[in-house]
Amino acid sequence: MRVVSMDTTVAPDTPYRQWQDCRAPSIYCHRRGTLGGMLRNVAAVLLDGVNPFELGVVCEVFGTDRSDDGLPVYDFAVASAEGRALRSNTGFSLRVEHGLERLETADLIAVPAGSRYESRDFPPELLDALRRGVDRGARVLSVCSGVFVLAAAGLLEGRRAAAHWRHAEDLTRRYPHLTVEPDVLYVDEDPVITSAGTAAGIDACLHLVRKEQGPEVANKIARRMVVPPHRDGGQAQYIERPLPPSGGDTVSAVLVWMERHLDEEVTVEQLAALAHMSPRTFARRFRQETGTTPYRWILRQRVLLAQRLLEATDETVDAIAGRTGFGDAAALRHHFVRAVGTTPNAYRRTFRGPEAA
Repeated sequence: MRVVSMDTTVAPDTPYRQWQDCRAPSIYCHRRGTLGGMLRNVAAVLLDGVNPFELGVVCEVFGTDRSDDGLPVYDFAVASAEGRALRSNTGFSLRVEHGLERLETADLIAVPAGSRYESRDFPPELLDALRRGVDRGARVLSVCSGVFVLAAAGLLEGRRAAAHWRHAEDLTRRYPHLTVEPDVLYVDEDPVITSAGTAAGIDACLHLVRKEQGPEVANKIARRMVVPPHRDGGQAQYIERPLPPSGGDTVSAVLVWMERHLDEEVTVEQLAALAHMSPRTFARRFRQETGTTPYRWILRQRVLLAQRLLEATDETVDAIAGRTGFGDAAALRHHFVRAVGTTPNAYRRTFRGPEAA
Protein backbone atom coordinates (compact mmCIF):
# COMPACT_ATOMS: atom_id res chain seq x y z
CA MET A 1 0.00 0.00 0.00
CA ARG A 2 1.07 3.61 -0.57
CA VAL A 3 0.30 7.05 0.90
CA VAL A 4 0.99 10.92 1.23
CA SER A 5 4.26 12.71 2.21
CA MET A 6 5.80 15.37 4.47
CA ASP A 7 9.10 16.47 6.04
CA THR A 8 10.66 14.67 8.95
CA THR A 9 11.49 17.07 11.74
CA VAL A 10 12.86 17.16 15.24
CA ALA A 11 11.84 20.43 16.87
CA PRO A 12 12.80 22.06 20.18
CA ASP A 13 10.78 20.97 23.19
CA THR A 14 8.29 23.84 23.18
CA PRO A 15 4.70 22.80 24.01
CA TYR A 16 1.98 23.52 21.44
CA ARG A 17 -1.75 22.99 21.69
CA GLN A 18 -3.87 22.22 18.68
CA TRP A 19 -3.83 25.12 16.21
CA GLN A 20 -7.55 25.87 16.62
CA ASP A 21 -6.85 27.08 20.16
CA CYS A 22 -4.24 29.61 19.09
CA ARG A 23 -5.07 33.21 18.28
CA ALA A 24 -1.97 33.54 16.08
CA PRO A 25 -1.66 32.17 12.54
CA SER A 26 -1.02 28.45 12.44
CA ILE A 27 2.60 28.89 11.36
CA TYR A 28 3.33 30.26 14.85
CA CYS A 29 1.64 27.33 16.56
CA HIS A 30 3.29 24.52 14.63
CA ARG A 31 6.75 24.58 13.16
CA ARG A 32 7.41 23.32 9.69
CA GLY A 33 9.99 20.59 9.12
CA THR A 34 13.60 21.64 9.39
CA LEU A 35 15.58 18.54 8.41
CA GLY A 36 14.73 18.70 4.73
CA GLY A 37 13.78 15.00 4.41
CA MET A 38 10.38 14.07 2.99
CA LEU A 39 8.07 11.83 5.00
CA ARG A 40 7.50 8.97 2.58
CA ASN A 41 7.46 5.91 4.81
CA VAL A 42 4.58 5.35 7.24
CA ALA A 43 3.88 2.37 9.49
CA ALA A 44 0.87 1.71 11.72
CA VAL A 45 1.77 -0.61 14.59
CA LEU A 46 -0.96 -2.84 16.04
CA LEU A 47 -1.56 -4.78 19.22
CA ASP A 48 -4.13 -7.44 19.92
CA GLY A 49 -7.52 -5.80 20.44
CA VAL A 50 -6.89 -2.93 18.02
CA ASN A 51 -9.87 -0.66 17.28
CA PRO A 52 -10.84 -1.00 13.60
CA PHE A 53 -11.98 2.60 13.17
CA GLU A 54 -8.82 4.15 14.58
CA LEU A 55 -6.72 1.81 12.42
CA GLY A 56 -8.90 2.74 9.46
CA VAL A 57 -8.26 6.44 10.05
CA VAL A 58 -4.51 5.97 9.62
CA CYS A 59 -4.98 3.67 6.63
CA GLU A 60 -7.38 6.08 4.92
CA VAL A 61 -5.22 9.19 5.31
CA PHE A 62 -1.79 7.62 4.74
CA GLY A 63 -2.53 4.31 3.03
CA THR A 64 -4.72 5.27 0.09
CA ASP A 65 -3.19 5.93 -3.33
CA ARG A 66 -4.64 9.23 -4.55
CA SER A 67 -2.08 9.82 -7.29
CA ASP A 68 -4.98 10.02 -9.77
CA ASP A 69 -5.75 13.36 -8.13
CA GLY A 70 -2.15 14.47 -8.37
CA LEU A 71 -1.60 13.91 -4.65
CA PRO A 72 1.66 12.59 -3.17
CA VAL A 73 1.95 8.94 -2.19
CA TYR A 74 3.35 7.27 0.93
CA ASP A 75 5.02 3.90 1.32
CA PHE A 76 2.54 2.57 3.89
CA ALA A 77 2.45 -0.68 5.85
CA VAL A 78 0.81 -2.24 8.90
CA ALA A 79 3.04 -3.93 11.47
CA SER A 80 2.24 -6.10 14.46
CA ALA A 81 3.80 -5.95 17.91
CA GLU A 82 2.25 -9.26 18.99
CA GLY A 83 2.60 -11.81 16.22
CA ARG A 84 1.19 -12.07 12.72
CA ALA A 85 -2.35 -13.06 13.82
CA LEU A 86 -4.32 -10.46 15.78
CA ARG A 87 -7.94 -9.89 16.72
CA SER A 88 -9.71 -6.57 16.60
CA ASN A 89 -11.73 -5.39 19.58
CA THR A 90 -14.90 -6.15 17.60
CA GLY A 91 -13.99 -9.81 17.13
CA PHE A 92 -12.68 -10.26 13.61
CA SER A 93 -9.17 -11.53 12.89
CA LEU A 94 -6.29 -9.74 11.20
CA ARG A 95 -3.31 -11.25 9.39
CA VAL A 96 -0.39 -8.82 9.51
CA GLU A 97 2.55 -9.25 7.18
CA HIS A 98 5.16 -7.21 9.06
CA GLY A 99 6.60 -7.31 12.55
CA LEU A 100 8.36 -4.60 14.53
CA GLU A 101 11.26 -4.57 12.09
CA ARG A 102 9.04 -2.53 9.75
CA LEU A 103 9.20 0.39 12.19
CA GLU A 104 12.95 0.75 11.75
CA THR A 105 12.57 2.48 8.37
CA ALA A 106 9.38 4.43 9.06
CA ASP A 107 9.39 8.23 9.02
CA LEU A 108 6.04 8.21 10.84
CA ILE A 109 4.91 5.51 13.28
CA ALA A 110 1.19 5.64 14.02
CA VAL A 111 -0.31 3.90 17.06
CA PRO A 112 -4.09 3.37 16.77
CA ALA A 113 -6.27 2.82 19.82
CA GLY A 114 -7.12 -0.58 21.21
CA SER A 115 -8.99 -2.44 23.89
CA ARG A 116 -7.96 -1.75 27.51
CA TYR A 117 -4.88 0.24 26.51
CA GLU A 118 -5.45 2.40 29.57
CA SER A 119 -4.77 -0.54 31.92
CA ARG A 120 -2.62 -3.10 30.08
CA ASP A 121 1.12 -3.55 29.80
CA PHE A 122 2.84 -3.21 26.44
CA PRO A 123 5.58 -5.35 24.90
CA PRO A 124 9.00 -3.93 25.84
CA GLU A 125 10.16 -4.57 22.25
CA LEU A 126 7.47 -2.18 20.97
CA LEU A 127 8.40 0.53 23.47
CA ASP A 128 12.06 0.19 22.51
CA ALA A 129 11.19 0.46 18.80
CA LEU A 130 9.20 3.65 19.40
CA ARG A 131 12.07 5.21 21.35
CA ARG A 132 14.55 4.27 18.63
CA GLY A 133 12.27 5.80 16.03
CA VAL A 134 12.15 9.16 17.80
CA ASP A 135 15.90 9.05 18.47
CA ARG A 136 16.64 8.71 14.75
CA GLY A 137 14.23 11.53 13.78
CA ALA A 138 10.93 9.76 13.06
CA ARG A 139 7.58 11.11 14.19
CA VAL A 140 5.12 9.13 16.29
CA LEU A 141 1.37 9.74 16.29
CA SER A 142 -1.27 8.22 18.55
CA VAL A 143 -5.01 7.96 17.97
CA CYS A 144 -7.21 7.98 21.07
CA SER A 145 -5.99 5.44 23.67
CA GLY A 146 -2.83 4.84 21.63
CA VAL A 147 -1.48 7.71 23.76
CA PHE A 148 -0.98 5.19 26.58
CA VAL A 149 1.58 3.36 24.43
CA LEU A 150 3.55 6.54 23.81
CA ALA A 151 3.39 7.40 27.52
CA ALA A 152 4.61 3.93 28.48
CA ALA A 153 7.58 4.41 26.13
CA GLY A 154 8.50 7.60 27.98
CA LEU A 155 7.93 9.76 24.90
CA LEU A 156 5.54 12.12 26.67
CA GLU A 157 7.74 12.89 29.66
CA GLY A 158 7.44 16.63 30.31
CA ARG A 159 5.23 17.09 27.23
CA ARG A 160 1.62 17.99 26.64
CA ALA A 161 -0.68 15.33 25.27
CA ALA A 162 -4.24 15.00 24.00
CA ALA A 163 -6.45 12.19 25.24
CA HIS A 164 -10.08 11.18 24.96
CA TRP A 165 -11.89 12.98 27.75
CA ARG A 166 -12.87 9.62 29.30
CA HIS A 167 -9.20 8.61 29.56
CA ALA A 168 -7.76 11.93 30.73
CA GLU A 169 -7.88 11.17 34.45
CA ASP A 170 -6.40 7.68 34.02
CA LEU A 171 -3.58 9.04 31.89
CA THR A 172 -2.79 11.79 34.40
CA ARG A 173 -2.84 9.36 37.30
CA ARG A 174 -0.56 6.81 35.61
CA TYR A 175 1.85 9.37 34.13
CA PRO A 176 1.95 12.46 36.37
CA HIS A 177 4.97 13.95 34.55
CA LEU A 178 3.00 14.75 31.41
CA THR A 179 0.35 17.44 30.97
CA VAL A 180 -2.96 16.12 29.65
CA GLU A 181 -5.06 18.47 27.53
CA PRO A 182 -8.54 16.91 27.89
CA ASP A 183 -10.41 19.53 25.87
CA VAL A 184 -8.49 19.62 22.57
CA LEU A 185 -8.68 17.44 19.47
CA TYR A 186 -4.94 16.98 19.13
CA VAL A 187 -1.60 18.27 20.41
CA ASP A 188 1.48 18.64 18.21
CA GLU A 189 4.72 18.46 20.18
CA ASP A 190 6.90 17.56 17.24
CA PRO A 191 8.04 14.81 16.86
CA VAL A 192 5.22 13.46 19.06
CA ILE A 193 1.59 14.05 18.00
CA THR A 194 -1.31 12.85 20.15
CA SER A 195 -5.01 12.96 19.33
CA ALA A 196 -8.23 12.48 21.23
CA GLY A 197 -11.04 10.02 20.56
CA THR A 198 -11.78 8.37 17.23
CA ALA A 199 -12.44 11.10 14.63
CA ALA A 200 -9.89 13.40 16.27
CA GLY A 201 -7.33 11.07 14.72
CA ILE A 202 -8.48 12.33 11.32
CA ASP A 203 -7.90 15.90 12.52
CA ALA A 204 -4.37 15.07 13.68
CA CYS A 205 -3.45 13.22 10.47
CA LEU A 206 -4.79 16.00 8.26
CA HIS A 207 -2.94 18.50 10.43
CA LEU A 208 0.33 16.73 9.62
CA VAL A 209 -0.45 16.86 5.92
CA ARG A 210 -1.42 20.53 6.17
CA LYS A 211 1.67 21.35 8.18
CA GLU A 212 4.17 19.73 5.85
CA GLN A 213 2.49 19.83 2.45
CA GLY A 214 0.20 22.82 2.74
CA PRO A 215 -3.56 23.33 2.93
CA GLU A 216 -4.22 22.47 -0.71
CA VAL A 217 -3.08 18.87 -0.28
CA ALA A 218 -4.87 18.50 3.06
CA ASN A 219 -8.06 19.96 1.62
CA LYS A 220 -8.00 17.57 -1.35
CA ILE A 221 -7.54 14.56 0.90
CA ALA A 222 -10.34 15.77 3.19
CA ARG A 223 -12.59 16.29 0.18
CA ARG A 224 -11.98 12.72 -0.98
CA MET A 225 -12.76 11.48 2.53
CA VAL A 226 -15.85 13.75 2.74
CA VAL A 227 -14.68 15.24 6.04
CA PRO A 228 -13.89 18.84 7.05
CA PRO A 229 -10.22 19.80 6.53
CA HIS A 230 -10.28 21.07 10.10
CA ARG A 231 -12.90 21.38 12.81
CA ASP A 232 -13.66 24.30 15.09
CA GLY A 233 -13.43 23.90 18.84
CA GLY A 234 -12.29 20.91 20.82
CA GLN A 235 -13.60 18.03 22.86
CA ALA A 236 -15.52 20.20 25.30
CA GLN A 237 -18.57 20.20 23.04
CA TYR A 238 -18.80 16.40 23.29
CA ILE A 239 -18.28 16.01 27.05
CA GLU A 240 -21.13 15.51 29.46
CA ARG A 241 -20.03 17.47 32.49
CA PRO A 242 -22.47 17.56 35.35
CA LEU A 243 -20.91 19.54 38.15
CA PRO A 244 -19.63 17.61 41.16
CA PRO A 245 -22.44 16.69 43.55
CA SER A 246 -22.60 18.48 46.85
CA GLY A 247 -20.48 16.82 49.51
CA GLY A 248 -22.96 17.76 52.23
CA ASP A 249 -26.51 18.95 52.70
CA THR A 250 -25.91 22.48 53.99
CA VAL A 251 -26.44 24.13 50.59
CA SER A 252 -28.49 21.41 48.88
CA ALA A 253 -31.75 23.31 49.05
CA VAL A 254 -30.05 26.40 47.65
CA LEU A 255 -28.66 24.38 44.72
CA VAL A 256 -32.17 23.19 43.85
CA TRP A 257 -33.44 26.79 44.02
CA MET A 258 -30.57 28.01 41.82
CA GLU A 259 -31.31 25.36 39.16
CA ARG A 260 -34.94 26.49 39.04
CA HIS A 261 -34.04 30.17 38.71
CA LEU A 262 -31.23 30.16 36.17
CA ASP A 263 -32.89 32.96 34.23
CA GLU A 264 -32.70 35.33 37.22
CA GLU A 265 -29.87 37.52 38.40
CA VAL A 266 -28.96 36.54 41.95
CA THR A 267 -26.34 37.69 44.43
CA VAL A 268 -24.38 35.83 47.08
CA GLU A 269 -26.29 37.87 49.65
CA GLN A 270 -29.61 36.52 48.34
CA LEU A 271 -28.34 32.95 48.30
CA ALA A 272 -26.90 33.31 51.79
CA ALA A 273 -30.25 34.57 53.04
CA LEU A 274 -31.95 31.48 51.58
CA ALA A 275 -29.45 29.31 53.47
CA HIS A 276 -29.84 31.41 56.66
CA MET A 277 -26.12 32.20 56.75
CA SER A 278 -23.91 35.23 56.47
CA PRO A 279 -22.53 35.78 52.93
CA ARG A 280 -18.99 34.92 54.04
CA THR A 281 -20.07 31.67 55.75
CA PHE A 282 -22.25 30.72 52.80
CA ALA A 283 -19.46 31.28 50.28
CA ARG A 284 -17.08 29.15 52.36
CA ARG A 285 -19.62 26.32 52.81
CA PHE A 286 -20.57 26.43 49.14
CA ARG A 287 -16.97 25.91 48.02
CA GLN A 288 -16.45 23.15 50.59
CA GLU A 289 -19.50 21.24 49.37
CA THR A 290 -19.38 21.85 45.62
CA GLY A 291 -15.71 22.52 44.93
CA THR A 292 -16.45 25.82 43.21
CA THR A 293 -17.94 29.28 43.76
CA PRO A 294 -21.63 30.17 43.44
CA TYR A 295 -20.87 32.28 40.35
CA ARG A 296 -19.01 29.48 38.55
CA TRP A 297 -21.61 26.91 39.58
CA ILE A 298 -24.53 28.85 38.18
CA LEU A 299 -22.55 29.84 35.07
CA ARG A 300 -21.83 26.19 34.28
CA GLN A 301 -25.47 25.25 34.89
CA ARG A 302 -26.56 27.97 32.48
CA VAL A 303 -24.20 26.67 29.80
CA LEU A 304 -25.46 23.10 30.33
CA LEU A 305 -29.06 24.28 29.97
CA ALA A 306 -28.12 26.18 26.80
CA GLN A 307 -26.55 22.99 25.40
CA ARG A 308 -29.72 21.00 26.08
CA LEU A 309 -31.93 23.68 24.49
CA LEU A 310 -29.70 23.93 21.42
CA GLU A 311 -29.85 20.16 20.99
CA ALA A 312 -33.55 19.64 21.68
CA THR A 313 -35.43 22.80 20.59
CA ASP A 314 -35.76 25.20 17.68
CA GLU A 315 -35.61 28.27 19.90
CA THR A 316 -33.47 31.12 18.66
CA VAL A 317 -30.15 31.85 20.31
CA ASP A 318 -31.64 35.10 21.66
CA ALA A 319 -34.52 33.20 23.26
CA ILE A 320 -32.13 30.64 24.75
CA ALA A 321 -29.97 33.47 26.11
CA GLY A 322 -33.02 34.81 27.93
CA ARG A 323 -34.06 31.42 29.31
CA THR A 324 -30.58 30.66 30.58
CA GLY A 325 -29.96 33.98 32.31
CA PHE A 326 -27.32 35.31 29.91
CA GLY A 327 -29.60 38.11 28.81
CA ASP A 328 -28.60 38.42 25.17
CA ALA A 329 -27.01 36.37 22.39
CA ALA A 330 -23.64 38.14 22.66
CA ALA A 331 -23.25 37.24 26.35
CA LEU A 332 -24.37 33.65 25.71
CA ARG A 333 -21.91 33.30 22.86
CA HIS A 334 -19.04 34.67 24.95
CA HIS A 335 -19.57 32.25 27.85
CA PHE A 336 -20.51 29.34 25.59
CA VAL A 337 -17.31 29.61 23.56
CA ARG A 338 -15.22 29.79 26.73
CA ALA A 339 -16.88 26.72 28.26
CA VAL A 340 -17.56 24.53 25.23
CA GLY A 341 -14.97 25.68 22.71
CA THR A 342 -17.41 26.48 19.91
CA THR A 343 -20.28 28.86 19.18
CA PRO A 344 -23.94 28.11 19.96
CA ASN A 345 -24.81 27.93 16.25
CA ALA A 346 -21.88 25.64 15.47
CA TYR A 347 -22.83 23.46 18.43
CA ARG A 348 -26.40 23.18 17.15
CA ARG A 349 -25.19 22.25 13.66
CA THR A 350 -22.99 19.54 15.14
CA PHE A 351 -25.79 17.88 17.08
CA ARG A 352 -28.81 18.61 14.89
CA GLY A 353 -27.44 19.07 11.38
CA PRO A 354 -26.73 22.17 9.28
CA GLU A 355 -30.39 22.92 8.60
CA ALA A 356 -30.99 23.52 12.33
CA ALA A 357 -28.63 26.52 12.68
